[in-house]
Amino acid sequence: MTRSLLCVVLLLTLIRPGFAQMDRTTPAFYVVLNALTKSCTVVDKVPLTDTPNITVASDTVYKTRAEAEVAAKTLTPCMQ
Repeated sequence: MTRSLLCVVLLLTLIRPGFAQMDRTTPAFYVVLNALTKSCTVVDKVPLTDTPNITVASDTVYKTRAEAEVAAKTLTPCMQ
């Protein structure tokens, strides 16, 4: 009994990283704000934390570019 339980736990541990990698293949779009120009753009990668004057305008991750572009027109930081 304990041996079969151990095998199940080991199997789930080995399979789990494969599931995490599938999430990385789904498209993700972000709205980023350029603090110098006060304009927002849509990008498909999260900006690096050491990039000066570039910040993520919203914590939301969009599944399509169209959704992100609509959000960029309505977000408060982008409208200033």
